[in-house]
Amino acid sequence: MDTALQALIMGVVQGLTEFLPVSSSGHLLVLPFLLGWDDDFINSLAFSVMLHLGTLVALLVYFRSDWIRIVPAGFATIRDRSFADDPDRRLAWLLVAATVPAAVAGLLLGDLIETSVREPAIVAVTLVVGAVILWVADHFGARSRDVGDVTFPISIGLGAAQALALIPGISRSGAAISAGRLAGLDRPAAARFAFLMATPITAGAVLFEIRRLVTGEAGVTVEAVPLVVGLIASLVSGLVAIRFMLRYLRTRSLDVFVVYRLVVAAIVIVAWATR
Repeated sequence: MDTALQALIMGVVQGLTEFLPVSSSGHLLVLPFLLGWDDDFINSLAFSVMLHLGTLVALLVYFRSDWIRIVPAGFATIRDRSFADDPDRRLAWLLVAATVPAAVAGLLLGDLIETSVREPAIVAVTLVVGAVILWVADHFGARSRDVGDVTFPISIGLGAAQALALIPGISRSGAAISAGRLAGLDRPAAARFAFLMATPITAGAVLFEIRRLVTGEAGVTVEAVPLVVGLIASLVSGLVAIRFMLRYLRTRSLDVFVVYRLVVAAIVIVAWATR
């Protein structure tokens, strides 16, 4: 198959599954397995950078008005040493607090997870585990709190849940939304906070991968066209997924994603067993 077409498919999958609670890392691992793709560029560091950069830009574009308020508010808090009853100042530091657990987990466990749990059968299991957590959290979580009701302990808890997404199949958005539901956030608020706190983590991951590129860990050389195609595909599909999720969760449950995860897990198990 043409590498540009493969890049397009992988980019679309990255953008959609990064923000739908179904695990982008899991899908990017099992999709080549199911389709029989073994092209080196799919697993290359350069291509990974482009896919993550696309979803990062999607987050920044969609929530640009929020970040235009939040970033200056965060610096104003440092300057004044006070939240000054400003919800944006408080939100800025809630997001900082939420970033810490995932950042620490990534630094300490990233290499271990990268080498030990990237097998299709393991992804199938984590897809099922994530489905159970998502269903329990959505059906037994409270429904009354908004983003403004998030406290620092809740924020750190959501950040710790987000750190679980280092394991392929768990899903960053799924874990964070589940934790938000268990903490009492309604569905749209849980998704919105999950997407906001995913932004600095995604930015950190992109910068870390770029540093690896600069220091010569790129591996296989990838042509420019697949890289650009993957970037644009993940950006556009990411914007679509964010918009869809925030609208969808206003009136609907997460059950469809629970069923989807179970179906994909079953497909992967069957494919793995027959090979």
